[in-house]
Amino acid sequence: MPVSVTASPTAAPARSVPVPARRRRRRWSPRELALALLFVLPALAGVGTFVIFPLFQAVFLSTRGSDILGNPTRFVGLQHFEQLLTPQFGHILLQTAEFTLIVVVAGVVLPMLLAAPISQPLRGMRVFRTLFSLPFAYSASTASVVWLLMLNPAMSPINWALRLVGIAAPGWTTDSNWAIVTVAGVTVWMVSGFNILVLGAGLAGVDEDVLEASTIDGASGLRQFVSVILPMISPSVFFAIVTTTLTALQSLGQVQVMTDGGPNGSSATLVYSVFDNAFHNNNSNYGLASAQGLVLLVVGVLLAVVQFGVIERRVHYR
Repeated sequence: MPVSVTASPTAAPARSVPVPARRRRRRWSPRELALALLFVLPALAGVGTFVIFPLFQAVFLSTRGSDILGNPTRFVGLQHFEQLLTPQFGHILLQTAEFTLIVVVAGVVLPMLLAAPISQPLRGMRVFRTLFSLPFAYSASTASVVWLLMLNPAMSPINWALRLVGIAAPGWTTDSNWAIVTVAGVTVWMVSGFNILVLGAGLAGVDEDVLEASTIDGASGLRQFVSVILPMISPSVFFAIVTTTLTALQSLGQVQVMTDGGPNGSSATLVYSVFDNAFHNNNSNYGLASAQGLVLLVVGVLLAVVQFGVIERRVHYR
C-alpha cells in the first residue's frame, strides 16, 4: 500500500538570504565643501581672469563701436565681422597659413634630423646638444635683433657667403617675396632648440632590443627609421607638432621687430593684424581687433580638432 508523506506543520521555514542594503551616498559636510572650494578657488580665479573674462570681453567688444580712445560705444552687430569679408583679410589668412606651414614642417623635420645624430652616445655630443638647444633660451625680440644684424646688407655674413659662390642675396626683410619666409625661418630657428630637446628625449627612449630585432629582419637606414623608430617616438613628434603650431599662430614679436608687417603688408599674420588694429600707432580699434581675435580662436580650435582627431590616431602610445 502506498504511503503518503505530508509536510509537518511544525517544520521550520526556509531561511531567507538577507538582501544587502544600498550604500547611501556620503554627504559632504559644510566644512569639507568649504575646504574643497578653497583649494579649487585659485585655479578658478586664474581661468576666469585669463580665459573666460577675456573671451566674453572679446565677444562684447566685437559687437561694439569704439571712440578715439578705444572705449566701446554703440551696438554695431556683426559689422566688424563683415569688414573681414575682404580680399585683404583673405590675404592675411593665406599668409598666416603659409607662415604656420613653414614653421611647423621645418620646425619639426629639421630638429628631428639633428636630434638623431646628437643623441648618439659619442664623446663631445653633449656640447653639440647644448649648442643646438640654445635658441630655446632666446626671447622673440632678442632673436629678431640678432637675425636683423645677421641679415643686414652692410655686415651680413650670410650675404658674404652667398657672394663667394656667386649668388646675389635677396632683400631678406625688404622684398615682398622674401619677408614672410625670412620671419618664418627665424621662428624655425627659435623653436628648433625646444624641439631638439623633445625629440632627443624620445629617441633616447627607443628600445635597443627592438632596433636589433628589426636589423636582423633586414630593416636598416631609412626603412628602419620610418617603420620602427618613428612609430616609437610618435608621441614626442605629435607633441612637437602641437606646440610648434601654437607658437606659429601666436608669433608676434619677430614679425613686429623684423618687418613690422611689411613691406606693404606682405609679412602680416593674423595675430599681427590683431595687434595692429588694437595697439599699433594708437589705433584703438578694439572692435575689429576682437573680431579678428575670435577668428584666430576658431582657427586654433579647428587645427586642434584636426590634430587630435586625425594625427593623434597615428600616435602609438606605449
